Amino acid sequence: MPGLRCSLVLLVLLAAALPARADPQLADFEYPYAVHHYDFRSQEQSLEMAFMDVEPRLPNGRTIVLLHGKNFCAATWEASILPLSEAGYRVVVPDQIGFCKSTKPQAYQFSLHQLAANTHALLASLGVERPVVVGHSMGGMLALRYALMYPQEMAGLVVVNPIGLEDWKAKGVPLVTVDQLYERERKTTFDSIKRYQQTTYYAGTWQPAYDRWVDMLAGMYAGEGGTFVAWAQALTSDMILSQPVVYELERIAVPTILMIGQKDTTAIGKDRAPPELAKTLGNYPELAQLAQQRIKGSVLLTFPELGHSPQVQDPAQFNTALLQQLQRLP
Repeated sequence: MPGLRCSLVLLVLLAAALPARADPQLADFEYPYAVHHYDFRSQEQSLEMAFMDVEPRLPNGRTIVLLHGKNFCAATWEASILPLSEAGYRVVVPDQIGFCKSTKPQAYQFSLHQLAANTHALLASLGVERPVVVGHSMGGMLALRYALMYPQEMAGLVVVNPIGLEDWKAKGVPLVTVDQLYERERKTTFDSIKRYQQTTYYAGTWQPAYDRWVDMLAGMYAGEGGTFVAWAQALTSDMILSQPVVYELERIAVPTILMIGQKDTTAIGKDRAPPELAKTLGNYPELAQLAQQRIKGSVLLTFPELGHSPQVQDPAQFNTALLQQLQRLP
């Protein structure tokens, strides 16, 4: 028995010393609802798009599509899915190609146009017509592109702290190569993710509940499989930097609601900018007002004490406000 105990202790110690197992498609991370897969071909390759499709008990005939941000996944919307479903909405929540539980192709021309087209094809396969599209962060940037592409096929647009409301490159943020972006992504750890989110997303605050989302991201970067994740993240960072939507806001012809946490300071590449320039980037109170002025008939709703992810930071306040705004859509 002593020998057995020693062996068990040794196995535990060895397991603790091993690097975290690679989980590039979040196989071990449980989503709040059943995950389905949409198989399709794009750019001469077979791809798989993961998504949740939550049917309401008492349908109101409308569908909400929730689009995640770059450092987020479909699961990050979990606190909003149930209230929307209980209010009668069918809720479809995809993981974009290159992210989370979806395929991470190594040779893919990422563009907001392509991701919007992929999402449109998914919704068509599900028989979804005239949804309200809700996008957060990069998902907000994507939702704006979706609205520019399919205005007649939407009932409404909601953007939550979208990025792309300013052109960082034009303002002076230095460009870098995809290889440089990849090298930076390869250094991603639990601590670096948490540090960035605490500083940028939550105005220096932190709650234990946020650790779940850091674990989700960090798990994808672990082990050899993390190289696929890092490469996809590098490619999508380049996409974001090179495809701002700010110049096309006047063309948005869909009823639009902007929901903005005022404490947000997100600006991709801010760390590469000269200090004086960096101080001016990611000014969401200003960016939101300018966007609201340029999107005809849009409504601006602000959360003065919340940051980049109001739906995570204060779900009750966010969901109440979202449902109220959805009821006002024609």
